[in-house]
Amino acid sequence: MNVLAIETSCDETSAAVVCDAEEPSQRILSNIINSQVDLHAKYGGVIPEYAARYHLDVIDVIIEEAMQSANVHFNDIATIAATVGPGLIGGLLVGTVTAKTISLATKTPFMAINHLEAHLLTARLCYDVAFPYLLLLASGGHFIIAEILGVANYKILGETLDDAAGECFDKVAKMLGLKYPGGPAIQNCAVNGDPRRFHYTIPLQKKCGCNVSFSGIKTATKLHIDSIKNITLQDKYDIAASLQNVVVTFITKQIERALEMTTSNPSNLVIAGGVAANLALRNRLLTFAERMGLHFWAPPVNLCADNAAMVAWCAIERIKAGFKHSDLRFPTRPRWPITEI
Repeated sequence: MNVLAIETSCDETSAAVVCDAEEPSQRILSNIINSQVDLHAKYGGVIPEYAARYHLDVIDVIIEEAMQSANVHFNDIATIAATVGPGLIGGLLVGTVTAKTISLATKTPFMAINHLEAHLLTARLCYDVAFPYLLLLASGGHFIIAEILGVANYKILGETLDDAAGECFDKVAKMLGLKYPGGPAIQNCAVNGDPRRFHYTIPLQKKCGCNVSFSGIKTATKLHIDSIKNITLQDKYDIAASLQNVVVTFITKQIERALEMTTSNPSNLVIAGGVAANLALRNRLLTFAERMGLHFWAPPVNLCADNAAMVAWCAIERIKAGFKHSDLRFPTRPRWPITEI
């Protein structure tokens, strides 16, 4: 079963062909990703209208490249899938309308995919990870800690009360005059910095549950920056290292709390989303997993960011679980919580 998928929820235009091979290494037939990082870098963040126009300019070429790379034709495709939400409405419309048009023209069933659900299941595309598992989804726009019990059976244990971790990194990077996107810039600077120089209070430790909040950390960082009269490159390194350390420590503490809240006794810890590419976070959670007797799984870095391969795999998972294909009238949904899948 081959699935052609399209992902345009933010600033990556991606198309992929994925099959349901038993061996994970044989599943991704193609996964073409066209990033808009250079386009938005000068603005320090994604400009939604520019992103949508760029998707429109390149989507046909990206799909054609994905099909050619996979060496398939439309009559080899069993399902056309697309991210229909959550995300930026302009980009979602480009991908969704394109997928529906192909579906209608080729008489191939269409499946609407939730972007967050695709991230939640990405590890199962890459590895033989069995349900249930404890999952951290951390990206520029989302933060979820969940108990994954099965396809479309997700128990949310914790969420962000304000900013996402990736958004925190992006905004601090901008304060420091670093390049966009902020996550990689902060990580690169942190390598040369002292993570103990600047003090932070870890949020929400006197409250129950495993929700997170990054606004206070962001404000504290702004105060640290303002306290330095003539900021040097080493100051920036130290701020980046201190920020990264408190974010990673905070997330790890909340993951530990979440593990205590699980009811299915999961044996796997999985991370997903763009922030999952952060090496400090990966290493800290690997150490935590080993201490708790859990198997640790992280997708390859190229599958942590937004990509169409995860969208195609999500469609395959849903089809195998017995879910029906979507009506072509299924709307785009800029907001589409996991709890409403």
